[in-house]
Amino acid sequence: MSENRTDGRYARGMKRLWTPAWILRHVLTVVTVVAFCALGWWQISRARAGNTLSWAYAVEWPIFAGFVIFLWIREARYTLQGGRDAADTRDASADRDDGTTPAGATPTGPRPAPGFRRPVRTARPRPVVTDSDDPALAAYNHYLAWLNANPGARPADYPGYPGPAAVRRDESWAQP
Repeated sequence: MSENRTDGRYARGMKRLWTPAWILRHVLTVVTVVAFCALGWWQISRARAGNTLSWAYAVEWPIFAGFVIFLWIREARYTLQGGRDAADTRDASADRDDGTTPAGATPTGPRPAPGFRRPVRTARPRPVVTDSDDPALAAYNHYLAWLNANPGARPADYPGYPGPAAVRRDESWAQP
């Protein structure tokens, strides 16, 4: 372990965690964890006073604090591992003397950040439904077309609408 610390990579990696952006992240993490733990303690005091719902919150706030710590550790590891110099991660057997890369070897250089890829879109076939397949759908589409053509109209103004009593008995009035 001491061999890894003396070659300079450890110091360069740890310096990445002391940039202004990371110092802000450290401070926000500490403040958030302390606030979540304080809120959990506050909920315990409320629960002891008789508020039974507060028992759930008393358990929930420390879980939130643990999640913040988990995210902080994950981001720190990602920064330390994903931001290595290309010279440190080069595969010496992959390069030739003339600067080309042999077939099958991975080229050196910056790697894309893992987890941040462009989503792949695929075309999904959509079922084609025509009005002749379903008479109720045809009636509903006719009704919607009428409402679209008459924006100020009420549903009771629809020409095929027989009244509330007939609507309660059956839906046959909706046929065009």
